[in-house]
Amino acid sequence: MSIQEEKKPESFTENVIAVSNDDGDFRLLTADARKAGERALVRKLDRRLIPTAAVIYLLNYIDRVAVTAARLQGLEQDLGLTTVQYETILAILYATYCPMQIPSNMILGYISRPSIYIGACVVGWGLTSALTGVTTNFSGMMACRVFIGVPEAAFYPGVVYLLSRWYTRKELAMRSASFYFGSLISNAFGNSIAAGILAKMQGVLGLSAWRWLFYIEGAITMAFGFLTMWLLPDFPHNTRWLNAAERHLSQVRLAEDAGEADKDSDNLTIYDGFLLAIKDPKTIIFMFLTCTQLLGLSFTNFFPTLTATLGFSTTITLLMASPPWIFTSVCCLLNAWHADRSGERFFHITGWWWVAMLGYIISLCTMATGGRYFSLFLMTSGYCGFALTLTWVANAIPRPPAKRAAALGLVNGFGNLGNLIGSYIWNASWGPQYHQSMIIALCSLVLSSALSFLMRWILIKENKNMAMEENKLMEGPGRERIEEAARLEGITFEEAVKRRKGFRYLY
Repeated sequence: MSIQEEKKPESFTENVIAVSNDDGDFRLLTADARKAGERALVRKLDRRLIPTAAVIYLLNYIDRVAVTAARLQGLEQDLGLTTVQYETILAILYATYCPMQIPSNMILGYISRPSIYIGACVVGWGLTSALTGVTTNFSGMMACRVFIGVPEAAFYPGVVYLLSRWYTRKELAMRSASFYFGSLISNAFGNSIAAGILAKMQGVLGLSAWRWLFYIEGAITMAFGFLTMWLLPDFPHNTRWLNAAERHLSQVRLAEDAGEADKDSDNLTIYDGFLLAIKDPKTIIFMFLTCTQLLGLSFTNFFPTLTATLGFSTTITLLMASPPWIFTSVCCLLNAWHADRSGERFFHITGWWWVAMLGYIISLCTMATGGRYFSLFLMTSGYCGFALTLTWVANAIPRPPAKRAAALGLVNGFGNLGNLIGSYIWNASWGPQYHQSMIIALCSLVLSSALSFLMRWILIKENKNMAMEENKLMEGPGRERIEEAARLEGITFEEAVKRRKGFRYLY
């Protein structure tokens, strides 16, 4: 389905009532200044928010999967780990990472400075990552992995929620993918960085190279965490590096996009948002869709191990792990660009899972180096779909913001149980073929595809219902948000209701 038609001229408000005593608040809403002002605002956000989020995600993933690269350089031997203990170290991260996303995102919608909150979390997981380098046994490693999941939980769903507070539906997919680009590229260059550290730092100051890997990556993350507190925006009404007119325009853009203000009702509590989200069937479907999807794509934590089955040295293995992720990064951006232009979600997400399924089938059929390596490119491309999953959640559960924030936390938190389960399906005893692992992952992607089709059907049905009911006057909290949108744009309530009639879910 396409996004609603381009805004009609009436959407570019000409006579806006000021919402403060500063006449400059609404100067960008005049017909002459609106288009240029909106382009400048989006460019400013793109230059500051997106690169910052992408770099943080790059550091996030490097810190989280450093343990998989360290495994190739003696981590298991130095700490005396068994195969089950190593798998448990990977899985235990999700014991805190999954459940903590829900309260973290619920809180995020009610604090005034998300830039400080997210920045502090970045510093926290950087410190914990660095401390991983001093561990000497299984217990110490377990403690670090448990605690690193707490600050990391705030990041991914938190940034997606922050993006949804700034960008319209027509802009959100590309920005979310650009942000997720940091994760994909970290799989490529993270392995290259790890290869350099592991090859050059062995024995320096009497320490193993894998310890240096945690020290260096953790220190870099901490430094950027402090910088994040200055770089990230807060919310449209209180971001310090925007002027009053830009802040007002930011609020009006989102109000026009959905036909109601992106603001919670005064009597809506943090718990109300959670209850609204958990009672919505769409949230439950997205939760299981994401869980099965990530189980189907859980090879990422074992990617260096899978690449090692090609039979090359440690350094060559880590370097060969990079091209598939570079390929996926490019595909991810192109896919998101087209998803924004077309307004379509189902095929732009689910189609890439089918490509990953083809990769599994090829790997199940051959152990030839060329065929196996080609299959890795197809398998990694499945993450092009995951990059847009939370964007689809934000599109399908747009208002009120408290419900959207809780839904994003629930979906990503529960969904990452798929990664926890996936920590145990890539058993070393099943290697080097890993046929059992791939069959489990393949079946999971089949199930997630079915749930995605169900979500598409539900959204089509809800759009039809909205078409039949859009003449009914909204009441209660819904009316309050429409009145707030009308106040921001300087139009009557009836005009705001008329604009809302253009809203449709994206499927």
